[in-house]
Formats: sequence, structure tokens, C-alpha cells
Amino acid sequence: MFCGLCGPASLGHNREAPTSARSRLLFSIIQAAGWPIWPLIACSVLALAIIIERFVSLKASKVAPAKLLEEVLSVTRNSVPAPDVVAQLEKNSALGEVLASGLRALNTDPRCSESDLRGAMEASGRAVAHRLEQYLSALATIASAAPLMGLFGTVVGMIEIFGSQAPGGTTGGNPAQLAHGISVALYNTAFGLIIAVPSLIFWRYFRGQVDFYLLTLELSAERLARHLKALRR
Repeated sequence: MFCGLCGPASLGHNREAPTSARSRLLFSIIQAAGWPIWPLIACSVLALAIIIERFVSLKASKVAPAKLLEEVLSVTRNSVPAPDVVAQLEKNSALGEVLASGLRALNTDPRCSESDLRGAMEASGRAVAHRLEQYLSALATIASAAPLMGLFGTVVGMIEIFGSQAPGGTTGGNPAQLAHGISVALYNTAFGLIIAVPSLIFWRYFRGQVDFYLLTLELSAERLARHLKALRR
């Protein structure tokens, strides 16, 4: 008779039990790893934030849309577009910003030399390159420093292990301190590698993406410069 009343509450309790058990397990691991684990946790949070931010910022639609260059060449087939069109192009993407800098140079000075035109696009390209490479050095630093921080935790654990031994080399050391020193050493080594390996992988991935985008921007700017040179003849 009471099964229908107790069923939903018991199901809800059962669903909460695994979550609380996982939370207790995670807390026990952090506690066993000791205080050296906290800098590693901070690095892991920072690395995750950088990875998510770079995935969002380095989308192809935000950096170099596939057909944008062809559209710009089509619009500038007969003349340089008006400043409001150039402003819209600049807001389109990173590639649009580089191409718009060349068109703006012509709008400002229709008689500007080819070197001035290329210089304007190169200056814009350097600013775009700086934005594309943003936070990558921090991710690389985390990938390099995390194993060293894990090694530091290992050293702290070894110190605790030696500190647990009784003076004079006699038996009867503190078993609890010995076990805690071993856990500190092993957990920090493992956490350092767990953080460093994905950070290095994502750094290499983003570095390859940025290099590809920079090459695309350079080739597109060169093509637009030749197109505008032919247009002014």
C-alpha cells in the first residue's frame, strides 16, 4: 500500500547517491594529494578556459570565411567600394579586416603607391596575427610547467616519506605519514601529466590552425593587392 508513496522519493535518493559518492571520491583524492595539488588544479582550470576560448575564437567563419575573398574581388571588379561597404567588410572577420585595410587606403588616397597599399594590409595583418596567437603562449607554459609542478609535489611527498621514518634508522616509523607521503608523490605526478599532455596536444592543434590562417590571410592580401594594381591601370 505504501509502495506508490515511497517509490519516487526512493528513486530520487538513488539518483543523488552516485553523485555524492563521486564528490566524496574526488575530495578524498584531492585531500590525499596534499596542498601541492592546488596549483595544478588552478592550471587545469586555466587551461580548460583557454582551450574553450580558442575553439570559439578560431572558428573559420570568424577568421577566414571560405568565399569572402572571391566576393571582395567581385565587388571591386570595376571600382573601389564606398567607405560604408569597407566598414562592413572590416567587421565580417579577421580576413575582412585585412582586406578592408587595403581598400580603406585607396579610399583615403586613390593615388597611394603599391608599397603603401601593401604596408597598410601588412600592418593590419600583424594586429590580426597577434589576436590569433592570443593565450597560446599561456597554454604552452601550462603544458611545460605542469610536469614540473607535479615533480615538485613528488619531492614534497618524498620528504614526508623520509620524515615518517624514526630517528636513527630504527623501525617503528609513522605508517599513516608514510602512506600520506606516498599518495602525495604519486597523485601529484599523475595530475601533472594529466594536465600537461592535453595542454600540449591542444597547443599544437591551435598552433597549426593559426599558421594555416596566417598563410591564408597573407595569400589573400597578396591576391587583392595584385587585383587592385590591375584595376588602377
